[in-house]
Amino acid sequence: MNEEDGRNRDSATPGDRPPDRPARRTGSTLRAPGRPRPGVAGLLREGPPAGPTRPGFWRSPLRGPWLTSVFGAVLLVGIPLMFVTGLLSYAAYNPDLGGNDKTPDRGWLGFYLFPWPTDPHWLYRLNQGVHVTLGIVLIPVLLAKLWSVVPRLFTWPPVRSAAHALERLSVLLLVGGVLFEFATGLLNIQLDYLFPGSFYTLHFYGAWVFIGAFTVHVLLRIPFMLRTLRSGELRTRPRAGHGEKPADGPAAPTPGTTGGSTATASDPTGLAAPEPDAPTLSRRGALTMVGAGSLLLFAVTAGQSIGGAWRATALLAPRGQDPGPGPNGFQVNKTAAGVGIRARDVGPAWRLVVRGPDRERVLTRAQVLALPQHEAALPIACVEGWSTEDQQWSGVRLRDLAALVGYEDRAPGVFVQSAQRSGSFRSTTLRDNQVRDARSLLALRVNGADLSPDHGYPARVIVPANPGVHNTKWVTTLTFGAGA
Repeated sequence: MNEEDGRNRDSATPGDRPPDRPARRTGSTLRAPGRPRPGVAGLLREGPPAGPTRPGFWRSPLRGPWLTSVFGAVLLVGIPLMFVTGLLSYAAYNPDLGGNDKTPDRGWLGFYLFPWPTDPHWLYRLNQGVHVTLGIVLIPVLLAKLWSVVPRLFTWPPVRSAAHALERLSVLLLVGGVLFEFATGLLNIQLDYLFPGSFYTLHFYGAWVFIGAFTVHVLLRIPFMLRTLRSGELRTRPRAGHGEKPADGPAAPTPGTTGGSTATASDPTGLAAPEPDAPTLSRRGALTMVGAGSLLLFAVTAGQSIGGAWRATALLAPRGQDPGPGPNGFQVNKTAAGVGIRARDVGPAWRLVVRGPDRERVLTRAQVLALPQHEAALPIACVEGWSTEDQQWSGVRLRDLAALVGYEDRAPGVFVQSAQRSGSFRSTTLRDNQVRDARSLLALRVNGADLSPDHGYPARVIVPANPGVHNTKWVTTLTFGAGA
């Protein structure tokens, strides 16, 4: 999609220059030889003589309100869905429980939090799969939308009034917010934490800043977007010298517009190039190219959430293949070595400490195995979007362990601690509804075999619909009635 590389094709009237000397081109204006350059006041008023602040700099015949509106309509559906699934993902972490709170200063932004349910058991897997896959699929649409409106970012003068300053600020928050959210999300998916601070805190606050700017932008632009989409511009092929125009033809420029974009009465966006280059691609071709990019990203991403044979297609997923054959042959994020688990932490000397308000039990692994064992078919699903199919876990019900320390009737929540020595999520808090679910286990085995070290040997928590990081591995202590 072509742009000017410093040239200009604007014309001037014969009276603008002596007949025997050609005019010199400077951006989108013609200056007669010998005429003094504008002073500082003129520069501030008219902008630089060349560059992206001049309307003639932008020459793609594809730009215009119709193409921008199409991309905007797609994002208008996709981004709210991403925001809602993101909020649900945050709620699934039960951050209003002290041990789980990664954003302690969220204040009223946590107004919607609710006890995360355990049914259906695949709820978090579905939610996070949609959130992550949709975010990746929307990347080509987002980039195309930003490309389509980039002339507006160079409007001159940058600020014309207090109202214009507020509008520019909302655009800055919108563009900056969406780039920040997508960038941090992609880095998190790839387990690359290059940003300072916690991903959860940064992504949470960034989402609220972005969605606020997005809401304001939608309220201001949606009437014009709907009118533009009804204009039928897809049937009009762009051509050199005729950028995208509304269906009712060209309109006169709005007086006072001097740079960055040339707004008209029927195109207040000022996105259409005043003198575009010859087209190399139709609007239909541009939409096809963006759609094909989104479809390709879906094909190489969705398998990490769908699982089964489709997992082999998840080329963009971290650790895109299963770690090997056998009962423990399914994905992990944290390995025992990676978080500092030592042989003595999980060897014969390992003990499980179960605490209640006035009672404590210390159990060896053999004693835990001697307790009534139960099975549950549950997946592992993580915030990065990957998940497994249902695995067959076996172990002791959490509510039965609560009964050992005095909670025979209604088990409370539990604070879970791990032998993990480094990294985040060394402990977690589970709600009472999670503890009481008959499928919530302190698992000792999976798919008929003992847990492998990377899957949490000698014991780990597994809870239906729970984010993977809260299914704590290498469990050492369960404190019932604490932190819930």
